[in-house]
Amino acid sequence: MTGPEQVDAANDDDAAELIAQLKELAGADPADVRQVVAEVLAALDRAAGGALREHLPDTIRLDAGLDTAAPARR
Repeated sequence: MTGPEQVDAANDDDAAELIAQLKELAGADPADVRQVVAEVLAALDRAAGGALREHLPDTIRLDAGLDTAAPARR
């Protein structure tokens, strides 16, 4: 059985791995990074039925190609 401490440690490990991957990606071409982030946000918004865009700042929503009227299409 997994205790709360083990779950927290696993979550911390997952977070550390994600941070390491993001740092590696951030060293790449900034335009490529922006494109990857925009694609991920658009996919998450589609999966959420367009609900994610309501929670994003205007600048990020515009960068990701999301408007408030309809889900982004790619």
